[in-house]
Amino acid sequence: MKDLRNLPYRKGVGIMLLNQEAKVFIGKRIDSTKAWQMPQGGVDHEEDLESAAKRELKEETGITSIKIIKKSEKEFIYDLPNELLGKIWNGKYKGQKQIWFLVKFIGEESEINIKQKKAEFYDWRWTDPLELPKLIVPFKRKLYEEIIEEFKTYF
Repeated sequence: MKDLRNLPYRKGVGIMLLNQEAKVFIGKRIDSTKAWQMPQGGVDHEEDLESAAKRELKEETGITSIKIIKKSEKEFIYDLPNELLGKIWNGKYKGQKQIWFLVKFIGEESEINIKQKKAEFYDWRWTDPLELPKLIVPFKRKLYEEIIEEFKTYF
């Protein structure tokens, strides 16, 4: 049997989207009854990171009215829990290596549309950044704490 822990990491991006009140956009995942997360996703072959972040945000939320504030200084890494290894991303990866972008939403709330062609969220809301670790799936908690630490001077 193949050792799934030797799989590579998927190259990805994440978006910490802030509104005018410095609240963060989170969506409730379609494949879970209680897991919230910030928009994120994979980077396509030969796609630059900023373009990937803008594409993922648009695909997941419909949002295009943004201003990028900061790109993360470091790459964030998380491993999938054993029960998901070999099941998601066609079993090709053991987790993700992500660059995160802190982004300001400069549009109107009416622009937000999670009912996309390949919808990932069935609900959304704005939340206090410090609440994020309590709302995320446990295996991403440390990741979210590290993202908050890197961007905390902006909220």
